[in-house]
Amino acid sequence: MRHWTLDNIPWDRFDPAKVNPVVLKAIKASAMVEANGEDYGAYLCQVFHDDPEFQQVAREWAMEEIQHGQALGRWARLADPSFDYDDSLRRFTDGYKIPLDVEKSVRGSRSGELVARCIVETGTSTYYTALMDAVDEPVLKEICRNIAADEFRHYKLFYSYLKRYLDRERLGLWGRLRVVLRRLIESHDDELAYAFFAANTSGETYQRRRFSKAYARCAYPLYRRAHVERAISMALKACGLNPTGRLSRWLSDAACGFLRYHAAKLNASA
Repeated sequence: MRHWTLDNIPWDRFDPAKVNPVVLKAIKASAMVEANGEDYGAYLCQVFHDDPEFQQVAREWAMEEIQHGQALGRWARLADPSFDYDDSLRRFTDGYKIPLDVEKSVRGSRSGELVARCIVETGTSTYYTALMDAVDEPVLKEICRNIAADEFRHYKLFYSYLKRYLDRERLGLWGRLRVVLRRLIESHDDELAYAFFAANTSGETYQRRRFSKAYARCAYPLYRRAHVERAISMALKACGLNPTGRLSRWLSDAACGFLRYHAAKLNASA
């Protein structure tokens, strides 16, 4: 059941004077990724083909993801009336596809798939929380608040199913860590780069490295220490490790340093 709808958003409070043009580019790209939730839901239903309870959960999750894309796209049209959400989404889905003809998870097991889903929800809940804290435009702030809450709830949902499947499949610590590391590496794949390209350009040729940097240039400066610490804690929990110990603090330090260094490097090369 959805916890909010587009009708709950105070669209009449939109303030064009508070639109950040850099954030606007990131929002357009995020709308593409979120709106592609139907394909991810179909993929999960294939992976969990004999678990009707989880299949229903996956379908409901996918509908909420699609609503996120619709909300972000509608806001982006308010901020930039020339933005064609439907055309951009068509370009994105034509150019970026996930494998749907599968019989098992690309992570090797259902437990691995659920670990990966927890990491994705960690990233999205952190991202929208950082956005909510960074922006001044009141409608976007409310949208981000709603989406961040959804994504954190999704994390808890996938984590609850992870615990069930771990009892059956016995995926160990190293197996979970491998999934997490692989998923983190994949965060630099084509999805966000192509979404940025599809939503923010016209008549240009796609170059993954170029558009990956363009997206990062918009997103990296949003994060603060508290956002990073929360993300590290959630990721460690999905791995089965202590989310608040020394390792968490060390990884938070490393992640903050990474973000500061690369944000400065990206800005210098702009």
